[in-house]
Amino acid sequence: MSVRALWIICHEKGESVTVRFSRRYPTVEQRAKCLAGSRHVSVPEDATVLQLLLTELGLADLDKPFVAARDDCLYRQRQPALELHVEGPGGGVLWPVLAIPQGPLILACLPLVDAPPEPRPPLSSLFSVSQGLALLTGLQTFLCGSGGKPDSEGLASRLAAMPSVLLQVCPLGTPLGGPQTGGPPAAAVPTPAGAQKQPAWKTGLHRGKAVVSVDLKEVVRSMQYGNQSRQDLWDVYGTVTSKCEVEGVLPNVTVTLTLPPNGSPLQDILVHPCVTSLDASILTASSVDDSDSSAFSGPYKFPFSPPIEPFRLCSYTSQVPVPPILGSYQLREKENQLQLAVSLKLHESVRNSFEYCEAHLPFFNRDQMGSVDVKVSSGLLEVSKEKSLLVWVIGQKFPKSREVTLEGSVSFTGQPPGPADPLCTGLTAYIKLYFRVPDLTLSGCCVDQNSVQVYSSAKPRIVTSRELLSSEYYIWNSTGSAPVSSGHMML
Repeated sequence: MSVRALWIICHEKGESVTVRFSRRYPTVEQRAKCLAGSRHVSVPEDATVLQLLLTELGLADLDKPFVAARDDCLYRQRQPALELHVEGPGGGVLWPVLAIPQGPLILACLPLVDAPPEPRPPLSSLFSVSQGLALLTGLQTFLCGSGGKPDSEGLASRLAAMPSVLLQVCPLGTPLGGPQTGGPPAAAVPTPAGAQKQPAWKTGLHRGKAVVSVDLKEVVRSMQYGNQSRQDLWDVYGTVTSKCEVEGVLPNVTVTLTLPPNGSPLQDILVHPCVTSLDASILTASSVDDSDSSAFSGPYKFPFSPPIEPFRLCSYTSQVPVPPILGSYQLREKENQLQLAVSLKLHESVRNSFEYCEAHLPFFNRDQMGSVDVKVSSGLLEVSKEKSLLVWVIGQKFPKSREVTLEGSVSFTGQPPGPADPLCTGLTAYIKLYFRVPDLTLSGCCVDQNSVQVYSSAKPRIVTSRELLSSEYYIWNSTGSAPVSSGHMML
């Protein structure tokens, strides 16, 4: 795998957006020309790439809520692998441009795809995508530090060190790994004499207490309609991140993921390039194929030699039978007044212990909110008339019945209109849920501390965690129209 070009963009508030660093690799570009032939699309100038990226990420043309090249319903954006449509002579589509926004920075690169441009290969089959993301993640950690928010002076010094960093971790456009968190490579710990040679991508060695941390996070999305003519949709995406503070030039670590006996097999598994070997059956499952009894259900073992910085060990999807919270939303309008009826039920398989759980009920394209006469069976109700928003704070637990309700009415005054949204008009409205459940995954996947094996001179402390988060979790009004998404649109 190689990189055709790389960019680091700064978009601080109140300042002009600029490309702070860029690097192109002519030898890799020549290989791209040979592979694509007459369909080759050259990498444009930095200014053009900057404008295309900002438009694709929604950071340009803020006064235009609809940009046809990005927001058309036929266009399926798949972050972080973006399409950039280059206009003019020799134009075309640059794909896949990998982009990771981090605070005031945007890190992007264009990996080389070792296949003809048509037909376009699936992302899951491209090793260059996972290696490109690993490179960007390593550079992100190097530039932003462990806190994730770079200070201006530290960022300037690290950007100045980028040429020497890339010379070590990406010579001639071929990534070997990520840079070390902290200062420039000159401050790295020297390699002790020994039989094992330190690789170029590992710019330092750990000194001190040995600790291996493994964090598993699952994100659940859902579109619920409360209508038999429309199919409810939900999906689960999991990531395993790790930080290994272990002595040695190339220590060996093995992390094992396990599922409960009745758990659905993990699918669409992508791994970090540092994984040294993998059972082929782990990579064969795909959500595109129909699941059957022969699907590999674990345990999933990942042996690897870790980099110094935190990294994403693997990611996966899972097909769970039901979403964690089932909801019903009924909204009716009567004499400039909205009648509300909401019911939320926590599924019995989900542990009733939240860090937080909230339901947001926005009322777009209406006058300012007036009187609010709403009662909830559990939790607290917060009213934000300026935002035309009701926030239902359910709290950390559902009642014993595992069901909560909200009923009442909301009226609107003749004052200037409140917040607008081009999608929600009339009775087209939704509830959006925000929740986090610690020490739980919807698939049942977990990392047992005893299953983490570390082959090193010092016995490390093993720290594992898991959590379930909501993202884009919508419950639409069943008495109004709602946008209907296919299963592929949620991917």
